[in-house]
Amino acid sequence: MSLDSVKAHFQQWNRQQDVMEFETSSATVEQAAETIGVEGARIAKTLSFRGEGELAILIVAAGDAKIDNKRFREFFGFKARMLTPDEVLDQTGHAIGGVCPFGLKNPLEVYLDVSMKRFDTVFPACGSTNSAIELTSEELYLYSLAKDWVDVCKGWREEETME
Repeated sequence: MSLDSVKAHFQQWNRQQDVMEFETSSATVEQAAETIGVEGARIAKTLSFRGEGELAILIVAAGDAKIDNKRFREFFGFKARMLTPDEVLDQTGHAIGGVCPFGLKNPLEVYLDVSMKRFDTVFPACGSTNSAIELTSEELYLYSLAKDWVDVCKGWREEETME
């Protein structure tokens, strides 16, 4: 159902045929990178956090980026608390390993982290543990109905990785 909701989401741009389905798992950054044949940083992972109200917020970030709690709190005004796997499924309609900002069960706020902007294209999941789509930053912003670009991750900048 989740993969179907993502394909239905992409129909409005006639991109449903661009959703790739694999024989092997793409559930983790490492598995997706190996399956697709790209570096892990180009896998766009979707992280789910408790919002201030009833609904969660989603942050899509590069595969090598990690949430910086200080930056997160400065931007959103509250502490970064990830959802449990059951809460993720309930909020997004997607199970862990296939979570993406497309075809969502609820109208969640989606934010894109600048860690992805260093790549021409990235590969977010498409609602299942064996799917992805290749998108530019502009396409990801459009198709995810993102609210904004944010800078709330660490570990991906060259100066940070050299420390």
